[in-house]
Amino acid sequence: MSTVTDPLDIKLLGLLQTEVPLVERPFATLADHVGASEKDVLEHVQNLKTAKVIRQISAIFDTRSLGYASSLVAAQIDPSRVDEAAAIINQHPGVSHNYLRNHSFNLWYTIAISPLSKLGLDKTVELLHRQSQALSTRLLPTLKLFKIGVKFDVGGDSRPDDLDAPTYTEKSRTTDTALTPMQVEFVRILQRDLPITPRPFVEYAKELGMTLPALQVMHRQFLDSGKMRRFAAVLHHRSAGFSANAMGVWAVPGKDDEIDRVGALMAGFRAVSHCYRRPSYPDWPYNIFTMVHGKSQEACEQTLATIAERAAIREHSALYSTKEYKKVRVRYFTPDEAVWERQQA
Repeated sequence: MSTVTDPLDIKLLGLLQTEVPLVERPFATLADHVGASEKDVLEHVQNLKTAKVIRQISAIFDTRSLGYASSLVAAQIDPSRVDEAAAIINQHPGVSHNYLRNHSFNLWYTIAISPLSKLGLDKTVELLHRQSQALSTRLLPTLKLFKIGVKFDVGGDSRPDDLDAPTYTEKSRTTDTALTPMQVEFVRILQRDLPITPRPFVEYAKELGMTLPALQVMHRQFLDSGKMRRFAAVLHHRSAGFSANAMGVWAVPGKDDEIDRVGALMAGFRAVSHCYRRPSYPDWPYNIFTMVHGKSQEACEQTLATIAERAAIREHSALYSTKEYKKVRVRYFTPDEAVWERQQA
């Protein structure tokens, strides 16, 4: 496992996780911010990708705002065949994350289903439940989004109790999910991994048959509507020095407004990258989910302990991923889902 120590790399990763400017020469603009040359920035960014510190640089879209249905899914699998079950589930192109976690519900995956799906979310998950021979499957869709946005403190200055106001919440999402054909093409192209070249967005504009200013206008429209959260880098967290991640799950009592108050409080911690309200079940009492990343399991536990103290929540648990079966970005508006559904039929 590598960690980032070069001062220029640390500065660049801080900027890249926040925003890659959609301008004619984005890396020259970043170079101005860090006091380096465009050539140096291009070389450093490429090296960070080669070293697998940067996973991808692309548009980060909001799944629901594009008209997709999505959910976290918890499955209870016989431990002797969990690898086989994960491989079956991973065949669905809408499955972007799939982890083995330390719980009786041991397989956790996220799935996104397009508005063109013939099966829909519930029937797709029901089919995966049967195919994987899961003992139990629980659908855990987002009921309310309190925070989403991973930004790793590569420089290592943060503390477990640091606060950071969420920049993307439930209020940021749009209810108008209808896209024009040109907007669909915009999504298809900007979800690609950005080429590390001097003028990548100029080439994107040409491919879309528009000028760079027109591309910038559409980009701003997507940001303002909440369809796009940002255009930025996503890191390989372990390569960036964050070897541990905990899914903190909390059984928050009370009425809706009290549960939402606690969720908003938890979302305010810097170490929390995702915070959601989800449904609970008789065999799953937890209704607030917080993803916490740290450079060690101890760091994650410190953050969770601080959250528990501040929120005064006693019934909670930490689920750690012990194996990664799949971690990719959702690919929107591709034919892969339709192909998978035809194969099942």
